[in-house]
This record gives sequence, C-alpha cells and structure tokens, in this order.
Amino acid sequence: MKQNHTSAIDRFDLFTLVFDILISIVGGIIVNRLIPILKEKFIRAQLWGYDLNKRNSREVKIAESQGVIAAGIFLILMFIMIAIVFSEHLHPLSDFPHNKFIEYLAALLSICCMVLLGFADDVLDLRWSVKLMLPLIASLPLLLVYFANYHSTTIILPKPVRPLLGHQWNLGILYYVYMSMVSVFCTNAINILAGVNGLEVGQSIVIASSILMFNLIELQGSCSEEHLFSLYFMIPFIGCTFPILLRNWCPAQIFVGDTLCYFSGMTFAVVGILGHFSKTMLLFFIPQIANFLLSIPQLFHFIPCPRHRLPRLNPELNKLNPSEVEFKKKDLKPLGWLMLRFFSAIKFVRYREYKMHDNEVMIATTNFTIINTVLCWTGPLHEATLTRILLLIQIIFGTALPFFIRYYLVKFFYES
Repeated sequence: MKQNHTSAIDRFDLFTLVFDILISIVGGIIVNRLIPILKEKFIRAQLWGYDLNKRNSREVKIAESQGVIAAGIFLILMFIMIAIVFSEHLHPLSDFPHNKFIEYLAALLSICCMVLLGFADDVLDLRWSVKLMLPLIASLPLLLVYFANYHSTTIILPKPVRPLLGHQWNLGILYYVYMSMVSVFCTNAINILAGVNGLEVGQSIVIASSILMFNLIELQGSCSEEHLFSLYFMIPFIGCTFPILLRNWCPAQIFVGDTLCYFSGMTFAVVGILGHFSKTMLLFFIPQIANFLLSIPQLFHFIPCPRHRLPRLNPELNKLNPSEVEFKKKDLKPLGWLMLRFFSAIKFVRYREYKMHDNEVMIATTNFTIINTVLCWTGPLHEATLTRILLLIQIIFGTALPFFIRYYLVKFFYES
C-alpha cells in the first residue's frame, strides 16, 4: 500500500489482490471443514438451540454461535495479509507507511474486539442496552486512529442548500459521534433483521459483495488506495462466510449467532470509515435502515415488544405466518397508537381489535419487522422462499438502488 498512490493499481497491488483471493478460497475451505468437526463441541458446551420454524423442531439440537469460526479464520487470513501488503515497504525501512500500518492494525483490533464481545453476547445473552454499548467500545481504536491520521471533520453540503448554508461544514466532534453511530448501527442492524435460516449471513454477503463491486469501480479513481484497503478485507470476508451460508440455509445445520452479526457489521464499519466512503456504505444498508425505522415503535417500547419477533410456523402447511403481539388497548399511549395506525395505513403491519369476556378491548398486531411485513403482503411462505424474497429485496434496494443513487442521482446534488 503506497503512500503516494496513483489512480491505477500497479503490479504489486495486483499480486496482493490475487494472493488475497487465493487465501480467501483456502480460508473458505477450512471453515467448511471445521464446522462439522466443531459443532458437536459447541453442543456439548451448551451452545445450541432448536429451530422453531421446523416441524418436530424439539428433536434436533443445532449448534449456535458458528459465526465465530468464520470470524476466527478471517482474522488469521488478515494477519497473514500483513506480511504481504506491507512487504514491499520493508526495505528501506524509512519508507515504511506507518500510518497505513496503524490503520490496518486498528481495523483488526476493532473487528477482534467485536467478535469477542459478540461471542460473549451469545454465551451470556446480554440485554439490548448493553448490546448498544459494545460497538462503541470496539470502535474506539478506529476513532483514535482517524483522529491521529486525518482529523478531517469537514463535510461537503448538497448543492440545493449551499446558498443558505455554504459549501461545506466543519462538524468537529460531531463527526466522531457520527462515525461511532455508524459502528453501532452496522453491528446491530443485521442483528435486528434476522429470524429465518440464511438471512443474517445472506444479507451480510450481499452487502459485502456490493462494497466489493464499489471498490473495484473506484480503483481507477483518485482514492484507489482506500478502496484497495477495503478489498483486502471484503474478499476474505466473503470467502470465510460463504460456507456459513451454505450450512445455515434452510434447513439449517448450524446457527450463526450474534457473533456473526457483530463481526459482519464491524467489518463493514471499518472499511467504510477508514476507506472514507461511510455515506456510500450506508446506502448498501437501505433495507436495514427501513427495518430499523419500522422497528422503532417496538424497540423504544411505544408498542409492546416480545423477546422474539420471528415468524410463526403453521405445522399443517409447513409455512410461516407473521408473528403477533397482543396487549390491552388502554395501555397504548397516544404516540404508540399513532405509530400503529400509520404503519397499518401503509400496509406494513396488520392489527385487529377484539373484546375479552370482561369487555376489555385487546389489540393484536403483527410485529414491526420487514420479515413479518413481507408475510403480510404475500401470505404464508415456506422459510426458504421467504429468505429468497428478503435477499432479493436486499439486492434490489441494497445494491441496485445504491449504485443508481451513487453514480446517477448524486450528480444533481454534489457535482458542479
């Protein structure tokens, strides 16, 4: 990784990318071999669960937290890449890119911290308030390195507001708050949009593939070094998580756990922040943003929120129905009632009112997630079909739409 990088990659960078691809393939093979070897050990350690969306689900124990295997092999591959990425700069030592080396190590430290904290969550089953704090802790190395190496907190404003607000703003400390919030959102957004086989790791791979395509397009631009940095992370990530997708697909042989969700989210946050394309990266999270906005009534308890909001199996049809939560109408605050009516009006939830034998008015509403919304729109679906639809939504709104915005609509707001 050169300090004075031109707009095109050189032979050494090409060699490094080829090596990255090769060891990523090897890493994927190792993950695929390790899963059947280690899953019984996880079960013996009481890290297992039942697949509630299957008939006779109580008959089979499925190993949990298998995302830690992919994360572990990923970190090993990234340690190996240190020797390759920076080998060209070892002689003479005075030319060594210390700033980039520190960035690389800080990125690995943040990811490693998040894997550790994610595995702790799988084992200890932490509360949501604690889960929100974990990414803040893990993102500290990123923020400190950004402060030391760049310390640039200025943003360019869109053309429509420049006559009123100026061409650019210096956000100061608010920019670091923004970057920490990106870390928190990325790590938790994938975890919120979960509950059916293959969805967590599937959406992670789609997002990683979108970032990879964006990096390849931008390699010929003026910021090729940052996108090369991102590629070094995205290629092994896809290689190590693809075997997890194959074994987590319906019917699941393993569960990925919160470890994979946190590992994925922090990896994306790392490349977005240190690669200087965090705003573009958030475009790849449009379905997750929509799911978060839809989930706000329950996440902030304007509407009662059950512990699990995953769909419910109809054993007779072997298909999934949207799950519901029931509560007394008199317990619903005005803001909660307004949110319920709004999302019902735009067909994102369904609710009904009924009376108990004591004339107590009850409300039953589908849970506020995109997964249940799709089931409201389509009717009962087999789990594999539901996952395919959700991943198709991710591809359309989390890949195709962002590229349309980034390379077409953006010129109306930023280009002169």
